[in-house]
This record gives sequence, structure tokens and C-alpha cells, in this order.
Amino acid sequence: MAVDDSAWGTSGPSSLESRFFVDDGIWRDAPILTGQTQWQPLTGVKNILVTGGEGFIGSWLVRHLTIKYPDHYNVVSFDKLDYCSSLNNARMLESKPNFSFFHGDVTRPGDVLKCLRIHSIDTIFHLAAHTHVDLSFGNSYTFTKNNVLGTHVLLESIKEYGGIQRFYHISTDEVYGEALAADMAESSTLDPSNPYSASKAAAEMIVKGYVKSHGLPAVVIRLNNVMGPHQYPEKVIPKFISLLRRSKPLLLHGDGRHTRRYLYAGDAAEAFDTILHRGTIGQTYNVDSHDEVSNLQLAEKLLALFGLPAGDRDAWIRHTSDRKFNDRRYAVDGSKLRALGWRQRTGFDEALRVTVEWYGRFEGWFGDIEGVLTPHPVVGGGKVVRSGCKGMAPGMEEDASTGAFERPAGNVME
Repeated sequence: MAVDDSAWGTSGPSSLESRFFVDDGIWRDAPILTGQTQWQPLTGVKNILVTGGEGFIGSWLVRHLTIKYPDHYNVVSFDKLDYCSSLNNARMLESKPNFSFFHGDVTRPGDVLKCLRIHSIDTIFHLAAHTHVDLSFGNSYTFTKNNVLGTHVLLESIKEYGGIQRFYHISTDEVYGEALAADMAESSTLDPSNPYSASKAAAEMIVKGYVKSHGLPAVVIRLNNVMGPHQYPEKVIPKFISLLRRSKPLLLHGDGRHTRRYLYAGDAAEAFDTILHRGTIGQTYNVDSHDEVSNLQLAEKLLALFGLPAGDRDAWIRHTSDRKFNDRRYAVDGSKLRALGWRQRTGFDEALRVTVEWYGRFEGWFGDIEGVLTPHPVVGGGKVVRSGCKGMAPGMEEDASTGAFERPAGNVME
């Protein structure tokens, strides 16, 4: 794995984030998980940048492209290594000559431009974002900074760089808001209902503005919920798995009957791969799933996988206060993507079984996760904190007097 150490300067990584670079070896026994699709390589694509490449979905795409196209594409994982990232997600690629890691922050143009120029990037998949809806209710400024400003900085850097042939902007089905009746098509009105989804919709609008004003060769991809190994346990499925492994009950927001559609991460990586090789620049594609599950159904399925008797349901499933606003249902129409040849390969039950097995072996992947196994993260004391966890979320401090958010000096490449 090539790591650009020259950009550390004299100070090196901050002590706050140095833990990400400590190799505890846990990844050595882990399978290298990718999708299965492999298309005819594109002649106009050589050097692919994946922002957020050490996060959950980003790392699946990084592994997939690196493994499936070793003689055709060089893949660069660009990540600031926030609390939900892990270098373990790509350490198994360290021996691959077509893989590199760049430690940088999309909100800093110097980081972005240096990476683009050093690696002669021609194609970008932009996945770097803050995505935890609960945190967005109490800490919305960081979502605007990372998701909106970060996208804007990236696009301005692309304009200055001048060598990008393809830009894939990864968004979410949440930009549509609730889908109480029909599934949402790509042409449906955007109607976000929380600060996270609003920031993703705003980022999309900036992308569309650069398409029209500067000819940005962009594609927008809107995903429904993604599940599988490598996901940080602040999200509901790995959180519930981790709670049951500790013999702790599952706390459901509200009545637990809100539904989401879940797609296995390998199928999501294949969707990106299909859009790269078969999609059309200028288009928007929904990535859907045929598996719609409520949180209550999810909890019951997990109890069964853990061998807990159905009669003990009330002891293991409890209810807590709901989010400030919680959409009852998200659902998109993915027929446009399926027309390109993509198919969902892995059903929910199989994906859940695989995910439970993976966390049973590799829960230590993310270090100490006790502080995130709570139903509602909070903001308090002038710092971003996780409910039940002392201290701030790594890599972000808030000035209580101004509400401005700054990263501690020295923790990104200069």
C-alpha cells in the first residue's frame, strides 16, 4: 500500500488520529470482501480517486475496483480518518501495486489538489460525508461543513486541476423524503426532512450547478440503506449485533415500525461498477433493494440468529424516544439502473447472517465502540460527543462561543 508520507511535513500525524495508523493485525485473518461484477475496462479511465475510501461503503468500492481491475485501474483511497473510518478496511490491499492511500480532508483545497496532481486522477467517486442522522440533529454545522462545503471545495479543486473526465457523486434516497405511497424515481422532487438529508440535497445542487456552469462530467447516484461487514457500529445493524453480543437489549426509536430498504455492500459496489462502465454522464441513478424491513423486524431477525427464544422478545426488545423527526419509509425505483444490467444478488436474510458472522470475528476492527452503542448521540459542553461517551468525537472541536467547527492542527496532510 503506497502512503504519501512526504505530505506529513515535520509534525507528522496528530496524537488524536495516530491510533488509526497503529496496525493491530486484526485485518490479517479477514477475507477481502468485494462485489462480483467485472466489466470490460474503459480505455479512458486509469486513475480513480475514492473520497471517503476508508469508510464503510467507500472501502467496499476501493477493494472491488482494486481487486477486479488490477491491470487497468489505479485506485487511490482519500480519507481524513474520522472516527468511523478505519485503515483496517484497506490494509489487506497494501501489497497491491494499483492501490494507494492519501490522508487528506475534502474541505481543504490544498489536500485535494495535491492528491489530484500527484496521482494524475481522471475519475472520482465522491463518498466522503458525515452520514449519521442522529448526530445531524444536534450537530448540524459539521454536516454542512463536511457534506456541502466539502463537496464545493472538491468541485473548485477539480475546476482548477482540469483533468477530471468522470465525477460520480454519491447521494442518498433520503433526499426525496418520505415515500409513503409510490417509490421515488430519479425525477421525483427532493424533499429532505432532516439536517443530514438536507446537506446531501444541497451538495447535489452544487454538483448540478457545476455541470451547467463548468461542464462538469457528473453522475449522481442515490443509494438506499447499505449493510454488511466493515460498517462502524453507530448504524443500526452493527449496533444491534454488538449489543446482543454483550447480552444487552435492543432499543428501538419510537414504535420501531419505520421501514428502510437494505442492500448488501457488495451489491452496492457492483452498482457503482455498473454505472462506471455502463452508465451515461449527466444522468442520475437510484440504487434500490427488494428487501424492505422495519427496525422491529430487524430486531426479531437478529434475536433468531442469536438463538434467543421468541418468548423472551420483551426482555430483548425495548423502545425509546424517537428522533426529532423520523421518516416512516424510504423507497426508490431502481429500474433505470437495472436496465444497465445490474441486479441485487444478496437477499436481506443472507446479508444479515454474513454480517453477524463477520462482527463475531472482527468486532475489534474499530477499537473501543462502547460509547456509540446508545440510541441517541448528543452534543454537549461545547463539544461533539456521543451519548454515554466521555470527550469529543475524534478530529472535531467546536468553539462554544461562535459555533464554528475546526479540526485540530496537524492532523491532515499539508
